[in-house]
Amino acid sequence: MKRLLAVAAVTVASTAAAAPFADPTRPPGSLGHDAGEPIEGPRLQSVLIAPDRRVAVISGEQVTIGSSFRGGRVVRITEEEVRIRRAGGEESLKLFAGGGKRPTAKPRRGAK
Repeated sequence: MKRLLAVAAVTVASTAAAAPFADPTRPPGSLGHDAGEPIEGPRLQSVLIAPDRRVAVISGEQVTIGSSFRGGRVVRITEEEVRIRRAGGEESLKLFAGGGKRPTAKPRRGAK
């Protein structure tokens, strides 16, 4: 009987481990594509803005203003995007797929 329970527990555990669960920390619609689809092209992953420097991570590569990235030159780093100038024009990489930050509603004066 104990052996049967052990086999059943292992079967249930292995089935649960193989189930495709969604990431509970991922905001809905945050990437603008299905999780199974690969993202093509460079992807802006993070931005650091300090009084003395601006650094971004694009597809795992750290860049600064003036540095080269895949045949282009980084010309601007803001809180929400990085602009890269190439011979054919400028490319803008957004940190947030949904358009970036949204303003929050401010409480009215006298409102509780």
